[in-house]
Amino acid sequence: MDSKSTTNPEGDTLNPATPDEKTWGSFAIFNVWANDVQSLFGYSLVASLFISYGVGGLTAFAALIASGLFVMIMVNLSGAPGEKYGIPFPVLARSSMGTAGSKLPSVLRAVVAVFWYGVQVYFASTALSLLIRSLTGVSGGTEMLGLTGIDWLSFVIVWAVHIAIFWRGMGWVEKFLNFAGPFVYLVMIGLVIVLWQRADGQLLSATATIFANPEGTFSTELKGFIAIFGTMVAYFSAVMINFSDFSRYSSSKASMKTGNLLGLPLNMILFSALALLTTGGAAVVFGEAIINPTEIVEKTDSVLLAIIAAITFFAATVGINLVANFIPAVNGIANLAPGKISFRQAGLVTSIFALVIGGLWTAVISNIGISGFVNTLGATLAPIFGIMIVDYYKIRKEELNLDDLYNMEGGDYHYGNGWNDKALVAFAVASVFSVATVWVPSLGFLSGYAWIIGAILGGFVYFMVTEK
Repeated sequence: MDSKSTTNPEGDTLNPATPDEKTWGSFAIFNVWANDVQSLFGYSLVASLFISYGVGGLTAFAALIASGLFVMIMVNLSGAPGEKYGIPFPVLARSSMGTAGSKLPSVLRAVVAVFWYGVQVYFASTALSLLIRSLTGVSGGTEMLGLTGIDWLSFVIVWAVHIAIFWRGMGWVEKFLNFAGPFVYLVMIGLVIVLWQRADGQLLSATATIFANPEGTFSTELKGFIAIFGTMVAYFSAVMINFSDFSRYSSSKASMKTGNLLGLPLNMILFSALALLTTGGAAVVFGEAIINPTEIVEKTDSVLLAIIAAITFFAATVGINLVANFIPAVNGIANLAPGKISFRQAGLVTSIFALVIGGLWTAVISNIGISGFVNTLGATLAPIFGIMIVDYYKIRKEELNLDDLYNMEGGDYHYGNGWNDKALVAFAVASVFSVATVWVPSLGFLSGYAWIIGAILGGFVYFMVTEK
């Protein structure tokens, strides 16, 4: 089998990673997770968890750490075959779904990823627009499709920056992630220091008071714990299923596990602590609980801080876009025609969709309720995760035939017609539940942890029909 470079932009992005490409140590894996949580949405989500669920700070912290540990265990499971065989998610899915059947989960993941990739390109452009306005004082002028001239200029520049990064291959993606992760933390720490000074050294004591919950009972704290746990697992669920897209570049299984340990439980502790202190500090200094960091920066009335923050928000949003959206989109698109669509070609297709989705986000897409459609596709990925894990660990006993994974006309994973009918049955049964949690109001209480239940159900049904 041809094993040419996976990171070579001209080559087949689905080929196994070669020994020369398996260079990602624990620091690189840590930064995959750092970038995944360090978006504006990630900050606002974590900050809001300390406020929205009516629990004490310790309960919220415990739930965040527990969710980090759970996700770490799951990605160690889903990432192990990627690390061992150097294969991405669409190729791994062939063992359980079939050489043709793997196109179903990879397309579902790609559609979700392409959509959010376009949206995140737009949100990253708002950070650049903030930077331009801070430096020039220009307002932007007449709007077209809800965006001013400065907004459009920022959007096109950010769109082009994404292309410039992926055009150089996965090596440059790794370099950007390794820069963005530590940089964002440095700025967050700087923001805490600014708030500390303005709070006259009262930040810690005031924060402890703000997030105390003297009226909480064991029952309310437990409900809040479960809700926060489920929310954070759902937040990471997309990367959980395609983590082999990154683990395939790990230098060893040990470095993958160490990176996941540092990048999930410990990263959650650091990021959540900074979000807690920043939110609490803003409440002390400005007299209100603010969960959006851009609002905190605006209230400091510091042009220098605004400039630094704009650069930070840009780096953070581009980082999560590369991790959660770009890579799975590219691999999913490439899997539609294995060996024919290169890394660059798939990246350009993704970028064209991003240009349309991001450009129309403000005026059109955000107003037509398309999120329900995207969430429905995302929900169907949960059973796929369960099916893949059961197939690899229970059915295959952690052994795959690498050559047959790339044999599109026969072999162990062709299943006669390219589709594993038993996996399709398990997927169909479990997906009914997963999709119902999105659309049936009476199942809304399950939305936080529906992904976990859907994954368990998919794996259970697959095991039962396979072992009959």
